[in-house]
Amino acid sequence: MQDVNVGDIVEGKVTGIKPFGAFVAINENQQGLVHISEISHEYVKDINEHLSVGDSVNVKVIKIDEDAGKVSLSIRATQPKPQSQSKPPKREKQQSADKPGFNTLEAKLKDWLKESNEKQAQLNKRLNK
Repeated sequence: MQDVNVGDIVEGKVTGIKPFGAFVAINENQQGLVHISEISHEYVKDINEHLSVGDSVNVKVIKIDEDAGKVSLSIRATQPKPQSQSKPPKREKQQSADKPGFNTLEAKLKDWLKESNEKQAQLNKRLNK
């Protein structure tokens, strides 16, 4: 069965399309599966928008399972990676203790203790009247 090796880039022909991937004949005796995640560097929602039965495609052999007789292929691995758009740097938010939002537990604990002591003092005053 071993006509191709892991890492080989070969030309194949799409023989079938399923929601999870495309079957590609890589020679007369072997076919493999290109999983939907290995079709393109971009998100692929519908394989039919990228491939059709009968299309010739270059695929890279990424895994061979001799016991199961399965060959895993990738079209994406044969294409250059798109240059990523640089994201603007995240702004760090300055948060002070008196503003609502995230504060450390230690800072909050001090506030809670102070608030609790004040409430306890008010209750004690009411009881002593």
